[in-house]
Amino acid sequence: MSKVIVVGGGAAGMMAAITAAGAGHLVELFERNEKLGKKIYITGKGRCNVTNACDAEDFFAGVVSNPKFLYSAFYGFTNRDMMAFLEKAGLPLKTERGNRVFPVSDKSSDVIRTLTGELERLEVKVHLRSRVRELLYVGEKEERCCVGVRLENGQSCVGDAVIVATGGLSYPTTGSDGDGFRFAQEAGLKVTELSPALVPFETAESWVPELQGLSLKNVQVTILDGKKKVYQEFGEMLFTHFGVSGPAVLSGSSRAAKLLRKRPLTLEIDLKPALTAEQLDARLLREFEENRNRQFKNSLGGLFPAKLIPVAVALSGVEPEREVNSISREERLRFRDWIKHFRMTLTGLRGYPEAIVTQGGVSVKEINPATMEAKQVRGLYFAGEVLDLDAYTGGYNLQIAWSTGHAAGAGLE
Repeated sequence: MSKVIVVGGGAAGMMAAITAAGAGHLVELFERNEKLGKKIYITGKGRCNVTNACDAEDFFAGVVSNPKFLYSAFYGFTNRDMMAFLEKAGLPLKTERGNRVFPVSDKSSDVIRTLTGELERLEVKVHLRSRVRELLYVGEKEERCCVGVRLENGQSCVGDAVIVATGGLSYPTTGSDGDGFRFAQEAGLKVTELSPALVPFETAESWVPELQGLSLKNVQVTILDGKKKVYQEFGEMLFTHFGVSGPAVLSGSSRAAKLLRKRPLTLEIDLKPALTAEQLDARLLREFEENRNRQFKNSLGGLFPAKLIPVAVALSGVEPEREVNSISREERLRFRDWIKHFRMTLTGLRGYPEAIVTQGGVSVKEINPATMEAKQVRGLYFAGEVLDLDAYTGGYNLQIAWSTGHAAGAGLE
């Protein structure tokens, strides 16, 4: 039996503590906040999308950074395992569109309550309002071993191993301020370049704020670097006062972040993805015929939401007051192409306060993929968002936390 110290009481930290305690280790968990699971509480708009119920082999298509590193941890504790764990602990689950899994109650607090119940059952000693200032080591160089922590108040806790699950930099109000990255660097480990991910984009066009609050459903979103396709997704998006957001757009930020630091990119929206160009032209002909004596600006109610119409008219190249019956075939086809290729310029990402996750982190080259132990420092483990692992929306990132937390808790000597 070993004494294990877990730093961080989020998803990965709680799972690591539960797994380690379930294996018979004595576990003490240190959380800087006044309660556990503060970030879990706000995930999925307060509903907590606990995982994604896709087939195991499909899961990795949703992982953006270092999916191969995750194989061992994921197959050691899969999405199905997580679902079974929660339901066995008394939390009924349901699966919604896109294989997203939620508690039947739609309350993230029930997920936290279930996890804390398991911590209590396994007699994990939880220390709230206890920020860890530094990690403690014994030995030199190759023989160095991480054995404990020193708190901000100067008190120390010593054991046999330390699991760091402090999160990244996203949602700093939940206590994520990069402590884990500092711990890794102080231990001599590499931390890769950090960036907000699953975060809204800022755009260049002056007309975008006019669309603030407009939600477009069932559109196809494509991000282009010149002519090269960086990302494509079908779904829902939202215009904001600074740019674009929404599920179909957020995942694109994870693919585009590194490129966007170098140069602007193009966002292209197909407003009618269910129609081919020919079918859309036929639709336009019908709309124009039905509104043939109206002004162009008053003829588009059957095609677009009201808020989009003034922008569509302004960008169409057709005079707003023109009667529809005077619009030429060439103008109609040009408008058709605009509908299929509605473009704007992406200039940057919003910051960590709006980011769901952090891209980058402790380099996975420094970590044993089966146990999450640092290769160069015995007794030092990392789990969750602090690692250079991130994925799309839809429950993938929480599953990374559960799987890596489980691997760390199960990998203890």
